[in-house]
Amino acid sequence: MLNSGLNVLFEGINFLRLLEGLVHTLRIAFIAVIISLVMGTIIGVIRTSNNKFVQFPFKIYLELFRIIPILVWLFVIYYIVPVNFDVELSAETVALIVFSLWGAAEMSDIVRGAIISLPKHQVESSRALGLGKIQMYRYVLVPQAAKRSIPQIINLITRMIKTTALLTMIGVVEVIKVGQQIIQVNNTEYPTISFWIYGVIFLLYFCICFPLSRISRKLEQKWAM
Repeated sequence: MLNSGLNVLFEGINFLRLLEGLVHTLRIAFIAVIISLVMGTIIGVIRTSNNKFVQFPFKIYLELFRIIPILVWLFVIYYIVPVNFDVELSAETVALIVFSLWGAAEMSDIVRGAIISLPKHQVESSRALGLGKIQMYRYVLVPQAAKRSIPQIINLITRMIKTTALLTMIGVVEVIKVGQQIIQVNNTEYPTISFWIYGVIFLLYFCICFPLSRISRKLEQKWAM
């Protein structure tokens, strides 16, 4: 078994490189999630407005990220935008831009859905207490909506982590890219090495995403009661 390619994982710093690639992946996902939470909450609150002119641009924004695959967005911003607008963007910057915009679009829909699902008497009670609109959202609606949104937000975070595998297509040195580099160097001597490398990457993603999935399910069951 050692000569099948498994031993390559433990030669030199190969395994450490895979872990570093995973940390790089998670760092991009974490920053994008933080930006998405802030932007998505603000846009979600704005989208509860009854004004159709206010809602329209945000609907277009959400649909663009739902209809067009994330990989296409990565290619457009990485290859087309720099050439046509004379700007320099690193692969990591492009990854953060695309994942943040995508996450904010999805997050805004989650927040909006949670707010409009609250009973109407919450709004009426807030007005009866003399709260202004901003105070009503800050102290009453958003805190309650946040509780309802958490399972869906965790699901979105899990999807974002899994989708980071696409970043290898624009040259970000994340865990998949590192795995490919190790395979290319050792493939001639160990033809089955791709099985071991991708198997380890599979386990790394599973170890991160499975606990998040279980937490989301537990919270959903708890708050559905």
